[in-house]
Amino acid sequence: MTRRQRTKVGDSVARILTVDDHPGTLELLRRNLSAAGYSILSAASTPEAIELLGREEVELVVTDYRMPGASGLELVRYVRENLKDTVVMMISGYATVPGAVEAMKCGAEEYLAKPFTDDELLQAIGRSLEQLRRRRAERVCRAEKIVAPPGLVGESQAMCKVFEVLSRAARSSATALVSGESGTGKELVARAIHYEGPRSASPFVPVNCAGIPESLLESELFGHVKGAFTGAVTSRAGFFQTAEGGTLFLDEISETSPATQAKLLRVLQDKQVYMVGSSRAHKVDVRIVAATNKDLSALVAKERFRQDLFFRLNVLPIALPPLRERGSDVFLLANRFAAKFAEEQGRKPPRFTDRALEALARYDWPGNVRELENIVQRLVVMNDAETFHVADLPAVMRRRPPREGGLERTLAEVEADHIRRVLARLEGNKSAAARSLGIDRKTLRKKLEALRR
Repeated sequence: MTRRQRTKVGDSVARILTVDDHPGTLELLRRNLSAAGYSILSAASTPEAIELLGREEVELVVTDYRMPGASGLELVRYVRENLKDTVVMMISGYATVPGAVEAMKCGAEEYLAKPFTDDELLQAIGRSLEQLRRRRAERVCRAEKIVAPPGLVGESQAMCKVFEVLSRAARSSATALVSGESGTGKELVARAIHYEGPRSASPFVPVNCAGIPESLLESELFGHVKGAFTGAVTSRAGFFQTAEGGTLFLDEISETSPATQAKLLRVLQDKQVYMVGSSRAHKVDVRIVAATNKDLSALVAKERFRQDLFFRLNVLPIALPPLRERGSDVFLLANRFAAKFAEEQGRKPPRFTDRALEALARYDWPGNVRELENIVQRLVVMNDAETFHVADLPAVMRRRPPREGGLERTLAEVEADHIRRVLARLEGNKSAAARSLGIDRKTLRKKLEALRR
């Protein structure tokens, strides 16, 4: 095994966290592994290691078995339950067969007895990292087999994960909760879940919960009988009855009142509805897909959304990434929209210059995919040219004119532009972007939040 093969996982140098309560052992491991080309982090206890793992991304944890307080086994269990992309290797000066068996059962890839030679250490680390390489390769193979459902576009890692979850959700009738910022395509995901699943021949009924007055929402959802209220001259079925056998899409579910939330919870529990003005229950066979652009768990903590309803809805969570975190997907979407709107006008699809595409990638897209679609439609309708240049884009996407003194942009603007470029190049991978920028993930997260204000 060559040093390059041994020290790299994919295209980056492997980061290893060594954990031991003896400073001498930590220093020995740091010196030997650094000399072999690895990037090393150290911790003197399991709690310290867990705290560090919350801030840093590492490929391999090398931990001692016996340590004061929480043992190395506790750390192995934590990594296995919380970090899918990290492998663990255990070392011990009290090596026993039962101890090795227990470590392997907990999830350690390797178990190395002290004392060990440098070669034994490096070989065990090489085998552990090879396990990680195989896992990643298997995920890539699975991702390459994922085909985007009709109506959805994306090749980024973030969207491949969405498509994989969506594919599994479509084969089930369990309730799904789609979350994401406005304009990310939550209804398209809900439609894909419906039409890719066994209920595709039955109705898909979308309901914008925020668009219906609260006084009418109960009647619209559950229906009403004749004479139930002033103006109810006939009985009328609600959305639940209309969607019988199919899917009911409840968009902006966070905007419903506590009273409506209580009634929805009862429907999800009992699979039956009561029409307004009636005491008779009606059985319904409807799959629920809800969507929200807000953090429902945060609303639950503030007692603004029922916790029991949240648990009922959040059976299959699907989180849609914002467009700014989807890397080169912005190019795919822009060209797809350009072709779509050009076809509507009976003209040849226009193309974007490289600089125009660069401007699209640099923009923050607060309105997400919907904003991109609207901009491209405006370009196609208002511009007969076969090629779109930077000058054709909205002013907010173009660089500002030079400032006094010949300096074009502020330091904050330069930093923001660089962060967006790095994220676009790395297809929205925040961990890799943080490493490339030389900052930790927490700092990157704060900078991204500042950009969105």
